[in-house]
Amino acid sequence: MKAIQMRFARPTDQLDNVIHFYEEGLGLKRIGGFQNHDGYDGVMYGLPDTSYHLEFTQHIYGSPCPAPTKDNLLVFYMLDLVEMKRVAERLHQMGYPEVEPENPYWRKLAITIEDPDGWRVVLMNTRGLQ
Repeated sequence: MKAIQMRFARPTDQLDNVIHFYEEGLGLKRIGGFQNHDGYDGVMYGLPDTSYHLEFTQHIYGSPCPAPTKDNLLVFYMLDLVEMKRVAERLHQMGYPEVEPENPYWRKLAITIEDPDGWRVVLMNTRGLQ
């Protein structure tokens, strides 16, 4: 397969809260968005560039997206431990505290936080992997 781009897309009923979490909390770069496209609003973030996207959409009639198991994760590998802790603290101040990971592997080098929809985000310090 010779794909040139990959996008992870997920619906939400809380698009404004999700935008606040991922953009202002995590600090992801918004690379696009749309409003009222066939009844959908959405936003896209580059991970870390425009070849990898994270997209959230919300339909005008609702986009329920119950959180999966506690082991469905979106993992961000971060080289800088200080930055990782700064992002986690910023999210904590926004009302998103660290949660206990389902898999004990993530306890030692990572911080797990639930987003507004209850999906789990892991901030992983890659320095400990070397």
